[in-house]
Amino acid sequence: MLDGERDLHEQVLSQTFQRSLPVIRSLLFLVLLAPALLFGQGSAGISYASLSGHLEAIGTGSDAKRDSASALLKHELGLILDSDSAFTASFADVPISRVDAPDGDFRLFTWNVRHSNGYFLYEGFLLVKKGSKHVLYELRDMTDHIAKPATAQLSPENWYGAVYYEVIPVKRGSRTYYTLLGWKGYNTVETRKVIDVLSISGSAPKFGAPLFLADRHRNQREVFGFTAQGSMQLKWMPERKAIIVDHLSPTRPEFAGQPAFMAPDFSFDSYTWDKDHWRLDRDIDLRETGKSKPYKAPPKESR
Repeated sequence: MLDGERDLHEQVLSQTFQRSLPVIRSLLFLVLLAPALLFGQGSAGISYASLSGHLEAIGTGSDAKRDSASALLKHELGLILDSDSAFTASFADVPISRVDAPDGDFRLFTWNVRHSNGYFLYEGFLLVKKGSKHVLYELRDMTDHIAKPATAQLSPENWYGAVYYEVIPVKRGSRTYYTLLGWKGYNTVETRKVIDVLSISGSAPKFGAPLFLADRHRNQREVFGFTAQGSMQLKWMPERKAIIVDHLSPTRPEFAGQPAFMAPDFSFDSYTWDKDHWRLDRDIDLRETGKSKPYKAPPKESR
C-alpha cells in the first residue's frame, strides 16, 4: 500500500471510529446499568433485592438466623443512608416501614425481629438533614429499661422501639413536632400501639414531647396496650384533622387495668391538635363530618 493510500485508509478509519463513539458509549452505559435495571441498585452499590431478601429472612428460621438477617439489613441499609444520595435513594420496592417528613427534613426507617419466645426487638435508622449535609442516627431499642414510657423523654440511643407508619407535623410556636403513629408487638399476650413525637431542632433529635394532657401533668407519648389476639385502630384521618383511636375496655370487669385483656369496644376517641397540645375527645361520632366532636346520645323518648 502506498503512503498516500495508507494515510487515506487511516483517516477513514478514524472518522468511522469517531462516528461510532456515541453508539459505543450507549452500549457501555447499558451494560453497566443492566444490574440496576434488573435488580434495583442502591446508591452505595447495594441491591434493593438484597435488602428485600434480608427482610424476608427476618420473618423465618431460627432466632439466630433472624438476628443475622437483621444485622445484614442494618449494615447494608446503613451504607445507603450514609451515602451522598441518601435523601434521593428510592426504596419503593423494598418492603420496609419508612416515613419521610413532608418538609424533607428527615427519613425514618424501622423494622422488628420477633423471637421464638414471643418478644420483639426493634431496629431503625433516623436520617436528619443538616443544611447541605445529613446525619445518620442508629436507633437502639431500650424498651426493657424504660419503666414509664408515657412520661420519659428519649433519644435515638434510648428508644422506645416501634414500627412507624404515619407522620403528622404540628406547630407549637415556631417549633415543628412530628407526631408518629406506630405499632409495637410486645409479647405473646399483649400488643401495643404508640403515638410518639419526634423533634429534630437542637443538637440532637428527641423522642417524646409534653403534648398530651393527663391529669395534672403532660405525657410525652401515648401508649395503648391490648390483647395480642385482637387489633386496634390508630390512624390519621386528614378529612377530620384528627387521630382516630379505638376505645379500649376490659373484656370482663375484673380485668380492668390489665392490657392483655383490653380490646376495642366499638366506640372511638380522637386526638385533635389544639394550639399547643393534642386534645383528647372521647366517644366521638364518626358519622359526623368535619372535625372530631364528642358523641351526643339522642334524648330518651318520653313515656
